[in-house]
Amino acid sequence: MVQKTYFGFGSIDNLKNILKKHNPSSIFLVNGKSSYEKSGAKKKLESILHRYNMVYFNQFQENPKIEDVVNGIEIFKQQKCDFVIAVGGGSIIDIAKSINILTLNNGQPVEYIKNKKNIQKKGNTLVAIPTTAGSGSEATRFAVVYIDKTKYSLEHEFILPDYAIVDTQFTMKLPKNITAYTGMDALSQAIESYWSVNSTNISKKYASKAIQLIIKNLSVVVNNPSKKTRKAMAKAANLAGKAINITRTTACHAVSYPITSYFGIPHGHAVALTLSSILKYNSQVTEQDILDKRGVNYVKKSINEISSLLGAKNVEDAADILIKLMREIVLNTELSELGIRTDEDINIIVKNGFNPDRVKNNPRKLTEEALRKILYSII
Repeated sequence: MVQKTYFGFGSIDNLKNILKKHNPSSIFLVNGKSSYEKSGAKKKLESILHRYNMVYFNQFQENPKIEDVVNGIEIFKQQKCDFVIAVGGGSIIDIAKSINILTLNNGQPVEYIKNKKNIQKKGNTLVAIPTTAGSGSEATRFAVVYIDKTKYSLEHEFILPDYAIVDTQFTMKLPKNITAYTGMDALSQAIESYWSVNSTNISKKYASKAIQLIIKNLSVVVNNPSKKTRKAMAKAANLAGKAINITRTTACHAVSYPITSYFGIPHGHAVALTLSSILKYNSQVTEQDILDKRGVNYVKKSINEISSLLGAKNVEDAADILIKLMREIVLNTELSELGIRTDEDINIIVKNGFNPDRVKNNPRKLTEEALRKILYSII
């Protein structure tokens, strides 16, 4: 499936022609409770959407729960919607993607989410409009759904939005903290994609450009934002999304989900916490624990390339650069600073931090013993 992407300041105006082309009878618009207005998206979109029949959906939690998806499907069907617009961050775009695809596939949503049934039908036309520069969800065929604090991922080419409108103006008013942790999410995705066992020349091209843009712009965009740096971060997040759409994510993301679910740490921050440690861990891959079929030398070469992209001389230096960046954008780098400090806390993360789909994408096998060592090293 080929996506049409519009990028740049003012690109939202392309929505007019998209709507004219599809002529929807009822639009299902998924938006954040406060971000929709604060980002400036509400004012801009309502000048375009006022002539259409609209159904607004924003009754859901920050990390999409299955209950929220089911509720959205019921409303979608009741209102006989035939077109979807998602305006917001990664969770908002993800829940829109889930509702859209599951509405037109027969069966219970949980059956698809837990891979007991395969998606057969494409959803309605979907336009994704990000208001953060982080998840890259507008560029992926995945949709995150939580069931009882466990993270699942719907995956199918039909889930990829038909259109992505990446308009920089909607990130201009992002608060510092959201700019920081969504930016780290994009950086983590780019780095994980680069070392993933599924990496390709194309995915590495996307990821390398994203890494370079983020290293150059993230600290500046958090502490002294401008139109130029906002545009650079929006581009980087989209590129990182395109990269993981090919490769999927790896160990850092797997470990992040219980940190978010059980301790309330925002997703991008949770992912970044182990990024420097797992970079070092992967650099020490051996013939006994390698998962990438291309071999130990290939993986070590990729890790060295990541270090260079970060502006480092070696892996240790690269890890320090990542920690320094997090501190510059005022993100805690130690678990204890975030209330994660007991053996029981570590056990919760270890028990729930082995999402098999992501751990197997890591170039070096991550064991429970190795994960415990990593977590205690950053406590």
